[in-house]
Amino acid sequence: MLRKIFATTIAALAIALIAGTASAEMKKVRIGTEGAYPPFNYIDSDGKLQGFDVDIANALCAAAKLDCEFVVQDWDGMIPGLLAKKYDAIIASMSITEERKQKVDFTAKYYSTPAKFVTKAGANIEITKAGLKGKTVAVQRATIHENFLQDNFGEVIEIRSYATQDEANADLAAGRVDLVLADSVALDEGFLKTDAGKGFAFTGPGFTDRKWFGDGAGIAIRKGEDELRKALNGAIEQIRADGTYKNINSKYFEFDVYGG
Repeated sequence: MLRKIFATTIAALAIALIAGTASAEMKKVRIGTEGAYPPFNYIDSDGKLQGFDVDIANALCAAAKLDCEFVVQDWDGMIPGLLAKKYDAIIASMSITEERKQKVDFTAKYYSTPAKFVTKAGANIEITKAGLKGKTVAVQRATIHENFLQDNFGEVIEIRSYATQDEANADLAAGRVDLVLADSVALDEGFLKTDAGKGFAFTGPGFTDRKWFGDGAGIAIRKGEDELRKALNGAIEQIRADGTYKNINSKYFEFDVYGG
């Protein structure tokens, strides 16, 4: 009888050890983010990462039972850093586009907002080729917004590309460019509602054309890492269902950033 109990105990311990090893392999996940795109991701005065992307990432890691750590990466090196295994996932307001899907896989979206132009209030600039002719437009480099500008207005405007959105906004505030194009929420919360944004306003419609703006912001992972992708997709569904997403949304926005 003692032999049977001993054998059963050893077997149980072996199973637990195997399960624990598998869990440990999945447990540690490094999250790449920019840290320069308020209110979605930014570094506060204490040097800590903050923002909607960061809170969502922490909530997803808790829901999926993953032990996550953040890695800050300049935007134009975000996908190369993922492919070089500098981190395991990108949670940095990266839009799900066909071009990017050639290099990486994506989860389902976790939010979706339109792009808009900002210029001086009262400038009355029409967002047409005729209205923008001869204007200088600021945009963050290596973004869907830069692609949209090049494809639709590149022949009539001067495009100035910047490493960060803050740099683009700063040149607009300083009068060095006529307009800036970016995500409407990032412009509203990160510029128009700040002291630097006083005297500026949105102009023209919101842009959501899938050809340039994709299917919303998702989490990018390396191709073939289906276990992580499924875990994160399940976590997105969980935080949407249990109210966690709504609480995070309400912390930053007065509307549903998830979109239709």
